[in-house]
Amino acid sequence: MSIPRPFSTAILDGVLHSRPPSAAVNYRRHLRSPPEPRKRALKAEGNNNLKWAIQVRSAKSTFDVQQLVDFLYDDLTHVFDDQGIDKTAYDERVFFRDPITKLHTLDAYLFNIALIKTLFRPQLRLHWVKSVGPFEITTRWTTVMKFVLLPWNPHVILSGTSVMGINPENGKFCSHVDFWDSIEKNDYFSFEGLWDVIKQLWIYKTPELKSPNYQVLKRMANYEVRQYDPFIVVETNGDKLSGSAGFNDVAGYMFGKDSTMEKIPVTTPVFTQASDANLSGVSIQIVFPLDKETGSLPNPNQETARLRKVEGGVAAVMKFGGKPTEDIVREKEKTLFSNIIKDGLKPQPGCWLARYSDPDRTWTFVMV
Repeated sequence: MSIPRPFSTAILDGVLHSRPPSAAVNYRRHLRSPPEPRKRALKAEGNNNLKWAIQVRSAKSTFDVQQLVDFLYDDLTHVFDDQGIDKTAYDERVFFRDPITKLHTLDAYLFNIALIKTLFRPQLRLHWVKSVGPFEITTRWTTVMKFVLLPWNPHVILSGTSVMGINPENGKFCSHVDFWDSIEKNDYFSFEGLWDVIKQLWIYKTPELKSPNYQVLKRMANYEVRQYDPFIVVETNGDKLSGSAGFNDVAGYMFGKDSTMEKIPVTTPVFTQASDANLSGVSIQIVFPLDKETGSLPNPNQETARLRKVEGGVAAVMKFGGKPTEDIVREKEKTLFSNIIKDGLKPQPGCWLARYSDPDRTWTFVMV
């Protein structure tokens, strides 16, 4: 879907909600192009299944790599469902490695998938699959997992690329090596990778309320790249990103102060938006349930309140905890801009603050 105008996100004050506050900024190019063919950086580590990485450059293939690309587009969507992957496409001695796991057989590979399914209830989103060499295919993906052994069911989000090696003798996959976006050290064993998973298990509370739909495209060390679907807001003028001026007007509309006295179910988050770096034109917004359309909504009673459809788009998002102040919000905004520019992304002017915190019901130390 073509998004004509990406948007950005930030944080909000805690009046209704109890999910981590977050700050976000727009940028135009959110994902880098698929990597070009490269010389293999993996060490063979005495494993015969990796020798292809050095030797197959001169081998002649008897299979269609594009067919394997098409196969992965379909097969990998089943990696965590009841159908599962087609194990006949893999060597019995397939080598798998990510920053915290290393395996050498197909049985171990399949057992690892089953274990992740049991503990994390994962959902995989496959972004693209591309041949980057005569015997190498790279995929880009995001996996969202819910750790079911902890009572608050924290979500663990990983994104990255997988390099799939092809055995030139039989056209089957003989290696699968993962590289995570969120860490620098991707070799096995990576304590940085282990810590990246552990810190996502921190206790926090998420409200059982409707919120805008989005997909995580990429999770870096300090921010996420998200693709938001369109949503509708009721908004009015605000004073500053961390402020609550105008909140009573938009909240009043949701609670029945409209032309038909219709009450709208409570949602999350509350947004404050600044259209430029000087914080001019700040607005405060509450999101409507996703099943609402602008044509079916009653008109606001207050002249200051208005309805608007946000077209959605791509946003870089930074999460942070505690009660936001203006100084904290501006500092997080500067940090986020700095991080995405460092990664070669181009931010657009403006910032949104999305507040999920509920200080009346959620302790500060569990807001992350």
